[in-house]
Amino acid sequence: TTQHLFSPHSYTIMSETNNTPAPATEGAPQDRAERGERRERGGRREGGFGERGGRGGRGGGRGGGRGGPRRERGGRDKGWTPVTKLGRLVMDKKITSLEQIYLHSYAIKEFQIIDYFLKATLKDEVMKISPVQKQTTAGQRTRFKAYVAMGDHERHAGLGIKCAAEVATAIRGAIILGKLSLIPVRLGYWGNKFSAPHTVPVKVTGKCGSVMIRLIPAPRGTGIVASPVPKKLLDLAGVHDCFSRTCGHTKTLGNFVKATFEALKATYGFLTPDLWPEREFAPTPYEEFSTFLASRGEKKSEKPTEKKFY
Repeated sequence: TTQHLFSPHSYTIMSETNNTPAPATEGAPQDRAERGERRERGGRREGGFGERGGRGGRGGGRGGGRGGPRRERGGRDKGWTPVTKLGRLVMDKKITSLEQIYLHSYAIKEFQIIDYFLKATLKDEVMKISPVQKQTTAGQRTRFKAYVAMGDHERHAGLGIKCAAEVATAIRGAIILGKLSLIPVRLGYWGNKFSAPHTVPVKVTGKCGSVMIRLIPAPRGTGIVASPVPKKLLDLAGVHDCFSRTCGHTKTLGNFVKATFEALKATYGFLTPDLWPEREFAPTPYEEFSTFLASRGEKKSEKPTEKKFY
């Protein structure tokens, strides 16, 4: 037998055997049992979402949570299957350096080609993330624009610009575009030609919008005399000594870094006397390995034919 002690808000059940109070509840024991049965069936609780994993719950169960089953992180990087001729030649080690690609002016359309050659040495730096807005009928749509500069400190530099709805997506896309836009940077000397090249070979100019920057060769040991924006890109490109002169609205960082990139691109646009001698060019990789590319294409196009019986 039990003795019931009632209170204004709840009641407590006292046991005569050990005088231990049972936990307080808000309803009768029958209501509690009914709620327990509904919970076992996966139904909705009062004011809740049901048991997790049940038919009326949020987690587990059929879909594995909201949005269906989760994908494994890094699933896209488990292997690279090239889709271009250049990618197939790089994958099969027919092309052994980026200089061969730049020599024949091949367009790089897969960023994995850059990772194949420069993954260990390529560094990237987020220069700026700025919000941009577009006026629509429903209001303003805000997106984020990321500027990422990259280089390997060994005569290669790239610049990627990407706009996306999220910051992480914009940075990731800018890194990919920076790899696809990677260019060779030519270095030279100031004065005597000893040791390794350390500065730009000639005076070069880059312009974007109202911003114009002029890179001037400097003696060894001078360092990079420039503002922080071009200084970072020149350092990633491997330039150790350089003077600079700018004009225009350099506060606009996007145009400033684009102008610097155009100036670095112009280092290979000037024909110096050491490039005057005539050279015999070998066949291009596409011509040299045409049989290999054709055979790979035939293997892909081969499909088993089905026999039809009438």
